Amino acid sequence: MRFFRPSTGGQFAQYSRGFASMEVKQYMQQLGQQARAASRVLAAADSGAKNRALLAIAEAVDAARQTIADANKKDLQAGEAAGLDAALLDRLALTPARIEGVIEGLQQVAALPDPVGAISDMNYRPSGIQVGKMRVPLGVVGIIYESRPNVTAEAASLCLKSGNAAILRGGSEAIHSNQALAACIRQGLAVAGLPETAVQVLETTDRAAVGELITMPEYVDVIVPRGGKGLIERISRDAQVTVIKHLDGICHVYIDDAADADKARAIALNAKAQRFGTCNTMETLLVAESRAEELLPGIAEDLQAAGVELRGCPRTRQVLMGAVEASEEDWATEYLAPILSVKVVAGIDEAMDHIAQYSSGHTESIVTENYTLARRFLREVDSSSVMINASTRFADGFEYGLGAEIGISTDKIHARGPVGLEGLTSQKWVVFGNGHVRS
Repeated sequence: MRFFRPSTGGQFAQYSRGFASMEVKQYMQQLGQQARAASRVLAAADSGAKNRALLAIAEAVDAARQTIADANKKDLQAGEAAGLDAALLDRLALTPARIEGVIEGLQQVAALPDPVGAISDMNYRPSGIQVGKMRVPLGVVGIIYESRPNVTAEAASLCLKSGNAAILRGGSEAIHSNQALAACIRQGLAVAGLPETAVQVLETTDRAAVGELITMPEYVDVIVPRGGKGLIERISRDAQVTVIKHLDGICHVYIDDAADADKARAIALNAKAQRFGTCNTMETLLVAESRAEELLPGIAEDLQAAGVELRGCPRTRQVLMGAVEASEEDWATEYLAPILSVKVVAGIDEAMDHIAQYSSGHTESIVTENYTLARRFLREVDSSSVMINASTRFADGFEYGLGAEIGISTDKIHARGPVGLEGLTSQKWVVFGNGHVRS
C-alpha cells in the first residue's frame, strides 16, 4: 500500500506496505467518519461561508501556481516513464491556462445561486396546512476519477457549494498534482471556518481504497465515477452505495428529409470533429435516404479533411466509395477517436429505431425544419439530452448554464444529464402549520 503526504522538503514520502488491507480499511473508515461529521456542518453552513471558502481556495491556488506546476511535472515525468499515451498525458497536464481555468471555475461556482434551502411548490391543503419541498444536500459524495487533476478542484467546488462533504479519489498517475490542489482546498476551508475534512483527497494510490469507498453506505451517500468504461462497470457492479453514472457516450445525429443542408453539414462536422475524445461527441450519423446523395459527399469531405475515418452501411458505401464497411459492432461502439459510423435510413422511424437499439442514452440530435417531426423526436427519443438543430457537443454542464458539472448521468432516477449543483441535492417535504391536527 502506498500513502503520500507532503514532507517538509516538498516531496511526497512513501509509507510502508505493512498490513496493507487492514491499514486501508482503517484509513477509509476514518475518512468516512470525518466526512459524515463534516457533512452536518456543511448542511448548516450559509451561502456566505461556502462562497468565502471557494474564493479562498481560488486565492490559494493562485498563490501556489508554481508549487502545483512542479507537482504536475513530477506526474508527467512519471507518466512518460510508465508509457502513458499522448492523450492521457494531455489530460494529466496542468498547463498555466488550465491552472487559470481552475481558479476561474472556483470563482464561477461561488457566483452561482445556492440551491440548498430553496423551497418550492408550496400550496395550501384543504386541512389548512401548507406543503412544499426544500432542496437539501445529499450528504457525503464519493468521486472516483482518472487522469485529469483539475477534476479535484471542480468536484470539490460543486460539492462544497451544494453543502456536501466530499471524498475524492483521483488516479494514481496524478497523485502529486491532486495533493498539491488538496492543500489549497484545506487552506481555503480553514480560512472560511469550515472543517478541512469537508473535502478529503485520498492520500493512497492503493486500489483497495476504491473497494472500501464504494462499500461504506454508513458514511457515503452517493458515488460518482468519472473515467473509462471498465472503471464504471466495476463501480456499478460492486458498489453498495447509490451510483450516478454513464457507461458510454454513443451519441447520434439524424439528418432528416426536411433538414437544411448548411445546418446539417456544420452540425455533423462539429459534433464529430470539434473534439474526438469526449462523451458527447457524435459516434453515429444517420441520414434520411431522400437526402443521402445530396448531403453525404459534402459531409464526408469535411470529416475526412478533419482526419475522420468513415464506416458505413451498404447504402452509405454506394454514395461514399471510400467508406469502410461498418460491422454490427460499430453501431454499438463509443470510439472516442476520429472514426464515425454512418447509416442511411428510410426516415425518422428507422432512425429512432436505430437509436433505441444502439444508443447509450447520452445525447441525440435531429437536424430538420419540420417542427412536427422535431417535436416527435424530442418526445420519443429516450436519452438524457435530446436536441433539435444543434451539435451534440453542447451536452455539457457549462453550456447548459450549470457553471460546471460533476459528470453526465444516463440514469433515469434522481439526476439525469449534466449533474451540477441541483443534481447534488435532493428534496424533502416541508409542512407549515399553526397548531393543525389531523381529524
